[in-house]
Amino acid sequence: MSAKATRQVFGETIAKLGEKNPNIVVLDADLSKSTKSDIFAKKFPERFFEMGIQEANMVGVAAGMANAGKIPFICSFSCFITGRFDQIRLSLAYSNANVCIVGSHAGVGIGEDGYSQQGLEDIAVMRSLPNMVVIQPADEIECASALEFLADYEGPSFIRTTRQNLMAVHGPDFKFQLGKSDTLREGDDVAIFATGGAVQGAVQAHEALKADGIHARVVNVASLKPFDAEAVVDAAKSCKGGIVTVEDHQIIGGLGSAVAEAMAEAGVGARLLRVGLDSFGESGTPEELYRHFGLDGAGIEKSVRKFLGK
Repeated sequence: MSAKATRQVFGETIAKLGEKNPNIVVLDADLSKSTKSDIFAKKFPERFFEMGIQEANMVGVAAGMANAGKIPFICSFSCFITGRFDQIRLSLAYSNANVCIVGSHAGVGIGEDGYSQQGLEDIAVMRSLPNMVVIQPADEIECASALEFLADYEGPSFIRTTRQNLMAVHGPDFKFQLGKSDTLREGDDVAIFATGGAVQGAVQAHEALKADGIHARVVNVASLKPFDAEAVVDAAKSCKGGIVTVEDHQIIGGLGSAVAEAMAEAGVGARLLRVGLDSFGESGTPEELYRHFGLDGAGIEKSVRKFLGK
């Protein structure tokens, strides 16, 4: 299967879901060609709403549509839409509105546009809302399956999609499960928990480490809230070297924090290394930035070796 950006998968999948459910509507904030909601717009122009550069207003309109029985998917760059946190907090989360927020162009993987366009704090703020579902798929198969789930889910949700292409890490029969992670590679020397664009690098690191006799478990975490704490506890107990988390996001408030919280609450003593950003993003190609921040296969391998003292 060829590599595909999850933003493209969103556009293709939501158009297919729109055929099955006439209540699905899509709203965009002047970025439909980038978020790929234009695919839905061409197919169902009467159910697509171009809101202009008014993300806050878009949130309010979507809440009203949800109250009227529609199923809105609202789209923008992740940094722009989650930046309207006050409106999301009150109009969607507090009201328990059935609205899915689609945050596109997440992380440094957006590339040359630089930090002002890179969603790097979005998971942290969305995780902080009590009833917000937070999902970040690792490839096109998982993304399509997650969107099928969200089309039937009732309540506020957030799905994070990529600009860059992602290689498939799942087989064609894979089905997304809310609140569950999935183990892509087995190992008991160390566990690598990864999410989104960083997952393919974690798989590559596994292969490189395996060639040197280091067996790394690779766990894909698409459901960031609700979170699979059991998988973390199991890894902390069974992987003697500890846990490494990898994310194209700030290490504070994202996957690394979720893993640390799960370990602390369970009273499990294990070493933890968080790989991600604790800085502002930079401009460069996605490949350059993943290499610079240690999110590619070679970078993750290097971090794991240093963590293990090997």
